[in-house]
Amino acid sequence: SLSQPEREGMFHRGPGLNLTSGQYTAPIAGYYAFTTTLHIVRREPRRKRQGCRGSRLRVLICVQSHCQQNSNLETVSRLESSGGLFTISVTGTLYLQAGQYASVFVDNTAGCPLTVQSGSDFSAVLLGV
Repeated sequence: SLSQPEREGMFHRGPGLNLTSGQYTAPIAGYYAFTTTLHIVRREPRRKRQGCRGSRLRVLICVQSHCQQNSNLETVSRLESSGGLFTISVTGTLYLQAGQYASVFVDNTAGCPLTVQSGSDFSAVLLGV
């Protein structure tokens, strides 16, 4: 089944993706190729003296919300000292049992306020069983 796109340039085919929860549920067991690209705006804290606790940002695609090793894809990005827009991507293959889900997590270790912009994406494609 092919659903109507919410905006131009966007498509959604198949039953696995829940746009409300942000989870992709595997209809059958197999290897899936996952990709996410997040456009993130970093804002400076309101109180300058607080600053940011660090400069690292982790983005993960995790199975069943378990983000330990062997059940996730992960990338770590170093944030520049100035605010602004930057893009971070994660791609790779995960094995899902039928009914298991995968979703994107942002681990904001820097502690600065972040906003994920529209135009970010998350996709899954069945490679094989």
